[in-house]
Amino acid sequence: MVGAGILISRVVGLIRQRIFAHYFGRSAEGDAFSAAFRIPNFLQNVFGEGALSASFIPVYAKLLAQEDEKEAARVANAIFGILALVTAVVVLIGVVTTPYIVSIIAAGFEEERRQLAISLVRILFPGAGILVLSAWCLGILNSHHRFFISYTAPVAWNAAIIAALLYFGNRVDLASLAAMTAWGSVVGSVLQFGVQLPTVLHLLRRFRPELTLASAHVRQVLHSFFPVFMSRGVVQISAFVDAGLASFLGQGAVAALNYAQSLYTLPVSLFGMSVSAAELPTMSKTLGTASVVAETLRHRLDEGLKRISFFIVPSAVAFLALGDVITAVLYQTGKFSRADSIYVWTILAGAAVGLLASTMGRLYSSTYYALRDTRTPLRYAVMRVVLGGALGYFCSLHLPRLLGINPQLGVAGITVASGIAGWVEFLLLRRSLNHRIGRTGLPFSYAAKLWIGALLGAGLGWAVKLAVATWHPIPLAIVVLGVYGTCYFAVGYLFGLPPARAIIGRFLRVLR
Repeated sequence: MVGAGILISRVVGLIRQRIFAHYFGRSAEGDAFSAAFRIPNFLQNVFGEGALSASFIPVYAKLLAQEDEKEAARVANAIFGILALVTAVVVLIGVVTTPYIVSIIAAGFEEERRQLAISLVRILFPGAGILVLSAWCLGILNSHHRFFISYTAPVAWNAAIIAALLYFGNRVDLASLAAMTAWGSVVGSVLQFGVQLPTVLHLLRRFRPELTLASAHVRQVLHSFFPVFMSRGVVQISAFVDAGLASFLGQGAVAALNYAQSLYTLPVSLFGMSVSAAELPTMSKTLGTASVVAETLRHRLDEGLKRISFFIVPSAVAFLALGDVITAVLYQTGKFSRADSIYVWTILAGAAVGLLASTMGRLYSSTYYALRDTRTPLRYAVMRVVLGGALGYFCSLHLPRLLGINPQLGVAGITVASGIAGWVEFLLLRRSLNHRIGRTGLPFSYAAKLWIGALLGAGLGWAVKLAVATWHPIPLAIVVLGVYGTCYFAVGYLFGLPPARAIIGRFLRVLR
């Protein structure tokens, strides 16, 4: 259900990005909006879906497992009140200090792009605050295993942005269109919160927000919140560092990075986030002795890694080998040209390096959170950001010059550097957790079968791409990616991989 909800939301998000690319392409206005748009994502991911989920869900879900619904409701109400107050203060400070924020996240912008980004950030900040409250709803819904509504709610947010783009797209200039799109995001934030609220109120039965630290469980949530907030914060800072480096690489680099991120975060969200989000409340409800808890966590973690890797491995190979096909079918329209598709492909290929590590790392972090350990992921996240920033600086601003290539290709160096840092973080997380609960990880034989299937499929897909290279992007993608996917699943079925057999089995039953 989590996967289905995220899929629907992400598909609508990709439609939003396609329409955005149609009107903005790699323009200066597209750069400014892409930089400003990171603000709502930052607050939602750090305050909301990241820190709040990891600190609130384990405590709230444990109370539900112990059938203490009265205390669970008291904790939920207190956290809402505290979160609303903190978010309001952060939004106010953010609006006042916007010029300084933009100077940090887009240091390479000239004055015109900088001023537009400032105005857009000020519009987006209030909507970002509402998205944080929406993430509180997500925590309640996930703890009650109401996954579908919590992960389809962003459809309303995306729909509002799409409506703004379509209505104003041919009526105003690009700078005004960027502003109207930002207001569409604010309206969408309200809609996303409103879609979830009725179900949340029904589940809580008693919604009375309050500012209190009287409950030990509330203090426990807050005690866990700040390490997770710092952990998620430094990861999001990494995204800001990437965008800041891209702002020095010429017009269109920031927008291109944003287009690529929408693609390579799709499998991370669809498969990594869905498994991690579904497992966190279940892991948090595990009761028993230390050995029983460790055995349960090992089993759930290993099974989750298999499910994640079955989809992430072919995603990474597809981005590396067939990224031009994927980019063209999704974005190549209006002001977004074939050359832009190739450029975004180079960024996608760089992101493929760390895709598997980043996705599996999410599940390892969720396991730590289920163990009430929020500090270990924080420590390794800081190491990842420092390493990624240093490598990104060298690979984006200096390596292209040393190699004598187009400086704008330095954006691909940013994603490669982030991928290398992601692998370091993942290996540290796994090693530390293995010391605590026993050996975990993806079996070598299982991983080898996945890579063999993906590489065979990529080779066949590449051959088909060369044969039909002159086709329109849509039929070309249908044929090439269809061949690639069919080959991958067929090889997986022959190898006896459970996910492949289950999916093909369901497909065959439908045909009968």
